[in-house]
Amino acid sequence: MSREGEPGSPVARPGVSAQEALWALEGLRARAPEGGAVLYTGVVNLPDGGTVQWQYGRATSDVFEQDWAEQTVVLAALGHPVRLQILHAVLHGTVTVAALVEALESGTSGQVYHHLKELTAAGWLASSKRGVYEVPAARIVPLLAILVAAGTPG
Repeated sequence: MSREGEPGSPVARPGVSAQEALWALEGLRARAPEGGAVLYTGVVNLPDGGTVQWQYGRATSDVFEQDWAEQTVVLAALGHPVRLQILHAVLHGTVTVAALVEALESGTSGQVYHHLKELTAAGWLASSKRGVYEVPAARIVPLLAILVAAGTPG
């Protein structure tokens, strides 16, 4: 079976050729192992003024051989609108339970704690101090990549 996909929309810049715009894809093609690879990368200027840079890739053969069900907990944690609102709020500086309850208007502190527990268990949040949460730096670009992928036009 052969399927030729259209490359995704590169970040548009005036006067840039399609080949230049797809520089990451061209770089991956030049470095990918036989059978191909999947790569995601990002440079993120955070709302709090910090910056996160991240890159991760895997050979497609490794991804196809993996038991995808192993990712259920990590993906399921993102499958609730309140949890996505919590991650958004935390990335924008709302980091305490009391502030999250107030900002989200989504129920009681007990309900927010339930969602925080799910996000923490899946690794999307961490708590260095009781009642204060952060999105670990190593999870920011993966989170944004998932959101970009989910919103990719079909």
